[in-house]
Amino acid sequence: MGLFGSYENAGVGIAKDAPKKKPFFRYWELVGRKFWKLIEVNMLLMASLIPLIGALFSVFFLINVNTALSLTLAAACILIFILTFGPSIAGCTKIFRNYTLEKPLFIMDTFIKTFRSCFKQSCVMGIIDLLVTASVASGMYVYPKVISQINQGQIEGSATLFYVMFIAGLSIAIAVLLMSFYAYLMIVSTDLSMKNILKNSLALSCIALKKNLLTLLIVVLVCGVFALLTYLFPYIMVFVLPFLPLSFVGFTIVFNCYPVIQKFVINPYYAQRGEVNPEMTYAQTGGENVFEDQGGKEKPVEAPKKPKKKGKVIS
Repeated sequence: MGLFGSYENAGVGIAKDAPKKKPFFRYWELVGRKFWKLIEVNMLLMASLIPLIGALFSVFFLINVNTALSLTLAAACILIFILTFGPSIAGCTKIFRNYTLEKPLFIMDTFIKTFRSCFKQSCVMGIIDLLVTASVASGMYVYPKVISQINQGQIEGSATLFYVMFIAGLSIAIAVLLMSFYAYLMIVSTDLSMKNILKNSLALSCIALKKNLLTLLIVVLVCGVFALLTYLFPYIMVFVLPFLPLSFVGFTIVFNCYPVIQKFVINPYYAQRGEVNPEMTYAQTGGENVFEDQGGKEKPVEAPKKPKKKGKVIS
């Protein structure tokens, strides 16, 4: 007899046509079921940052020992990071996509296969992301300083122009970020050309604007919370960051955005061919089924009761 009843008793099963849970509850159910797997994926994402960490180590710790060697190692590490950043994101995106579709997978096998097969397109997307990030970060640092100097009369110029450039840079950063939500997903899910992937990413970032802004808000909140915790408890968070936040954010993005790709990109493709998207749970097979799924219909089966054994009396 188990703590909550006998494990030998069979229940009624789960009907194949049972209604799906609401996305909010399904999301948290998946997070709960895949929690330890998400930790493994987060470690993969953190491993992709090793070249960047190596570059920083070379600059800050080896520069005084051997300047030429330090700069050479830093440049090599940065190059490796630039080339592998996008493919690493694509590999983890494929894992999150399969979790969203509740498909079985082996994490390392899926990651390595996707890293290789999607290397070219994801590398291009990664370079675009890094260039935009570097440009916007530079602008966010420089423009406020220039505006402050203009207002103080230290230099001549129009502060309004730099305000406009500041807002334009921020807007471009948000647009590229929303496009990235869809670009990597289409790279690992479709055979589209890079031109069409970028075109569709821009279109989907506008079509599903409400969902995209909600996803962006969640991402900002999660990153803000972890940034605050890191500032308040740096020695504790240094052991937490390698295991959770990146995969949590990535899975949230994929869970929210992949249904949009299914609706506007994948389903229309199959509809044009007169087929049904095999990813959809309501896909029906032609012909008669040899066996019928009786999940949710059969009666509970209880295990036969075992006769009580008479014990011996020890005097």
